[in-house]
Amino acid sequence: MGALAAINRVSGRAKTAVSAFVGLCALHLGSQMVEPDGLVAELTQPLLMPALGATLLTATDDRGRLVRWTLCALAASWLGDTIPRFLEGDPAFLSLIGCFLLAQLAYIAGFWPFRREALPVQRPLTALGYLAALVGMVAWCREGAGALLAPVIVYGLNLSAMAALSTGVSTKAGIGGAIFLVSDSLIALHAFADIELPYRSFWVMSTYLAAQSLIVRAVVERPRSETGAWG
Repeated sequence: MGALAAINRVSGRAKTAVSAFVGLCALHLGSQMVEPDGLVAELTQPLLMPALGATLLTATDDRGRLVRWTLCALAASWLGDTIPRFLEGDPAFLSLIGCFLLAQLAYIAGFWPFRREALPVQRPLTALGYLAALVGMVAWCREGAGALLAPVIVYGLNLSAMAALSTGVSTKAGIGGAIFLVSDSLIALHAFADIELPYRSFWVMSTYLAAQSLIVRAVVERPRSETGAWG
């Protein structure tokens, strides 16, 4: 969240978009601390990703591959923030996984041209860290997930791949990808392992917003010549 405020852009529209996003984040996270299921939290969550998308659009003057796939990922994330609230039980959770799976696939598509710069390629032993995170999450959730275990594994594989590939974009993107892993792990551990953290919703949303913000800032900071054509 705070990372995007540091983007040095001349455009007044970009500054306005960043300010709107930071203000929405502050309002939403504050409501998560006070009343996680309250009206303010419900109303502000669907506005977060469109506001972040606006910061990306106004802070970049190119529409290359990386920018466009990132916008697709933010759109899918918006669906994940919005659709599950209209459903209950397993359908709500499956819609959450489905939408964010699309987001991870979009990020993977955007990050793919930078795969040779990714940490697991440059330093193969680091791949063990991402693998350990995936195996650990599945092990914790296996018993409680039941019939949802397969979708959880598929999503976890793509989430881990996204996090690993994000390191090829930049260090900031890699940190964002790693934080995304933490955020989604908090959701899975609560849903399937009955692990309840104090202010869980606040921590889930704060890590989610930090992850998305860092990825977007990294995309903004890539030179235009490196963002690639759409494809």
